[in-house]
Amino acid sequence: MAGGAADCQFWQRNLGIQCRLHELENGKRISVSGASKLLSNTLYGYRGQGLSMGTMVAGWDLNGPGLYYVDSDGTRLKGKRFSVGSGSLFAYGVLDQGYKWDLSVEEACELGRRAIYHATFRDAFSGGTISVYHVSEKGWTKMSGTDVGELHYEYYPAEPVGEKTDAMET
Repeated sequence: MAGGAADCQFWQRNLGIQCRLHELENGKRISVSGASKLLSNTLYGYRGQGLSMGTMVAGWDLNGPGLYYVDSDGTRLKGKRFSVGSGSLFAYGVLDQGYKWDLSVEEACELGRRAIYHATFRDAFSGGTISVYHVSEKGWTKMSGTDVGELHYEYYPAEPVGEKTDAMET
């Protein structure tokens, strides 16, 4: 999710309430498409009111996996992968380079972590925590929650002081 923290939290909670009400009224869970449409319609009603939000609605329903992008203007897009927020261009660079259809769950999680890391490292307005979730027909599982500062030293390890590099020798 991206945008104003208050807008993101409020509208995501509001969507959760609407989805629960749908479940109570109809006796079954709402589809991913339906949930994204609810959010899109709700936000469209506030278009031009100064909201700042872009989010992904992801899940698994009777139609299989679903992923939608929804923003504060009420825009709603269905897709296979998205990146939202001011650092999204950096994340797309990593995703475009590393994405394959046959990634394992572990490879996909690592690609997601790397993409979000590069977005947060290169963009001053992006957050500092990376939460990776895996969504399957059995539900969702949190795969990792990592501080960006810790990942920096994993992806760019510091060389010991006094150790010569190839660039120094030439």
